[in-house]
Amino acid sequence: MNLLIPEFALIISSLGLLMLGVFKKNSQKLINNFILVLLVILIGIIGVNYKDNQNFFNNTYSVDLLSNFMKITVLIAVIFTNLISSQYLRNQSLTRFEYSILILFSVVGMFTMISANNLIIFYLGLELQSLCLYILASINTTSVKSSEAGLKYFVLGSLSSGLLLYGCSLVYGFTGSTDYYVIANSFLTSGDALKFGLVFILCGIAFKISAVPFHMWAPDVYEGSPTSVTTFFAMAPKIAALAALIRFLHIPYANFYADWKAIIIVISIASMILSAVAAIGQNNIKRLMAFSSIGHIGFILAGLAVGTKQSLSAVLVYVFIYVLMNIGTFACIMCIHRKGAYFEKISDLSGLSKNHPVVAFSLSMLMFSLAGIPPLAGFFAKFYIISSIIEQKIYYLAVIGLISAVISAFYYLRVIKVIYFDQPVDNYDPVENIGIKFSLAVAIIFILFYFIQPSLLSNIADNVALNFK
Repeated sequence: MNLLIPEFALIISSLGLLMLGVFKKNSQKLINNFILVLLVILIGIIGVNYKDNQNFFNNTYSVDLLSNFMKITVLIAVIFTNLISSQYLRNQSLTRFEYSILILFSVVGMFTMISANNLIIFYLGLELQSLCLYILASINTTSVKSSEAGLKYFVLGSLSSGLLLYGCSLVYGFTGSTDYYVIANSFLTSGDALKFGLVFILCGIAFKISAVPFHMWAPDVYEGSPTSVTTFFAMAPKIAALAALIRFLHIPYANFYADWKAIIIVISIASMILSAVAAIGQNNIKRLMAFSSIGHIGFILAGLAVGTKQSLSAVLVYVFIYVLMNIGTFACIMCIHRKGAYFEKISDLSGLSKNHPVVAFSLSMLMFSLAGIPPLAGFFAKFYIISSIIEQKIYYLAVIGLISAVISAFYYLRVIKVIYFDQPVDNYDPVENIGIKFSLAVAIIFILFYFIQPSLLSNIADNVALNFK
């Protein structure tokens, strides 16, 4: 049971800190510090037991290399989100203990999703995560945009949850079980019927990762939510949903590869093309990052559609690099403030190279990496995906991926053009927050120097993919 220590620690800490916040005033700083220490310790605990593989609760909950890799990635995303957001939350008067508690509860839901081997367990984790995210999106009660973002996310999220739950009920009706392995063994007796459930469940998961055509919530929610919440949305929930999708496709629906391959390819192509075209006209940096995330999800889904161990390894590498790129990008966005007011328009970046040369250079490198320019880490992420696609001779998917990457480079380069060539505006406040400086330094060092030893991450991903069953 020591493999379940992270989950138990998160649940007990969430409930304990909730009580502390209720009964002790001005406990936000204590709660934040405790959560940061807890998350760092959990990374260590998972790392110690990294290679262990065991099922719990009658095979409904699995701890293996895939779940451990994804959980560590989630924890890294949450830790850096907290470090980046501290000053922003103080400036926006959002330093409420509920904020950190909601994030911790959502992490419990994410861990449940990542390890679930049962449709009911998966759905419980999904809803626990989603309920927390709905509240976080609208946590700035003084902002109409934030309230609107939370309402939109709740309404559309409820619709997607209904579709997913309907798919789960169909699967249960045809197989008499919600267990992934039992469903997989029902392939011969309920094969055609199970395809109906597959479609609805994929629709529900596609919403959670903001894949086209279920992406409509992402730009508005990214823009309307507080920037600290947008940072969280851009990384952690997507990691959990992708891990659940990988497990779902490769265990209960492993025998349906030809069917889900076609669906995943269509969603992937639509996501890559729409993000490349729709992002060109965006003027808000957070909306731009929303469409950017849709494009990256398209690439990840393209890798999943291949269905090989190599492509799964490429997907895991891409997810980790994507998280680091987003950490750095949102750290830079948090630096653009003057007298407590934060700026989100791309035009507000004009002259940033004169005011904040280090931030300007960092954001430029991150834009290059997001565009997939060598030798930055983002290039390797795309290269691994394209290589796995070509190896399986799905040439049209590789060509569409490359074309979309070229088109999307335009809106990334446009940001760099504004930073270095547009007329400067008034100086922004200096960056004094240690958390932002540390997060940005880690992200930039990783992005710039990944090419020196790319095998470190790829070897870990290969090991996870080869041992995943």
